[in-house]
Amino acid sequence: MSSSSASSGSSELPADIDVVVIGAGQAGLAVGQTLKQAGVNFVILDAANELGVSWINRWDSLQLFTSARFCGLPGLPFPGDPDRYPAKDEVPHYFRTYAATFELPVHLGQRVVSVQRSNGGFAVTTSTGRISARQVVAAVGAFQTPVVPEFSRRLAPSVTQLHSHAYRNPEQLPAGKVAVVGSANSGLQIATELSHSREVVVCRGRKQPRLPQRILGRDAFWWLSKSGLLRLPTNTPLARRLAMPDPVVGTKIDELARSVGFAERAVDADGAQLVTADGQRIEASTVLWATGYRNDWSWLSPELRGADGQPEHNAGIGASGLHFVGLYRMRNRGSALLGFVGRDAQRVGAAVARRARR
Repeated sequence: MSSSSASSGSSELPADIDVVVIGAGQAGLAVGQTLKQAGVNFVILDAANELGVSWINRWDSLQLFTSARFCGLPGLPFPGDPDRYPAKDEVPHYFRTYAATFELPVHLGQRVVSVQRSNGGFAVTTSTGRISARQVVAAVGAFQTPVVPEFSRRLAPSVTQLHSHAYRNPEQLPAGKVAVVGSANSGLQIATELSHSREVVVCRGRKQPRLPQRILGRDAFWWLSKSGLLRLPTNTPLARRLAMPDPVVGTKIDELARSVGFAERAVDADGAQLVTADGQRIEASTVLWATGYRNDWSWLSPELRGADGQPEHNAGIGASGLHFVGLYRMRNRGSALLGFVGRDAQRVGAAVARRARR
């Protein structure tokens, strides 16, 4: 299988199979490798027409804040110097190589419309057909639907609005001041880039912990990995005591403050102005929402979701045969990260393989 030979949307899907994996990002490919090694009969479905689209569609200058040493999936190191920080466009190429290396049965252009119970298993309906499966692994990622606050509707039409999900480069924005709402890694990295060509103010809520990119000559994630913090199960008392927002990695906020203004959390909008928690009014020609994402489970039939609308599982493993990989803090802090999702994928994949053998 060559690096470009993942199945296209026109490829015929099997009518019946042991396992359907939904999503061919890092989580889906990693669990696919485990299933392949275990000899399970499965397919991986993805709505996109090429691998790595979620990475391709991130902003142009994005550079990973984990070194290459911590960007690989099980069985295949990320190429190049392990201490370098890859550009985001390297990830789709790595995904293609990964799928080819392990001959993963990826079917692209297959958007999953619904999953429902059927005959003791599941009926998976896609944009082109329907598959019966004994088990389903949802590997749709942690960053599905961009979130924008409701008060954004009160901004005047003259104000350009876009979510960080849609941001590519400064050239796509009109001239004038930019208000970046959100001060996690994405918001601060975009604010840094925009500050080179225009006035920028960042609206931030609670201050987040900071983490240098390198500590004593080693990548920060080397220390996090060695300390066991990334593997610490989120349901343990120690993890709850250490609960905190994700750290801002690498961005030197004190230096950034020399070129970017900081304001309190944005809580409302009035015409062309954002209103902050302390009553400040910020007028900007563009508001960039770096306000995160939420999961969308509307494609799961109601009987597969709990009373709160969320699917039920134990750290990714579902009693009914519906499993999950790659969700934010699903089992630990590394559950959604490129180089750390493999641990969850191997654990869930092994459970799927055991169930398939039964």
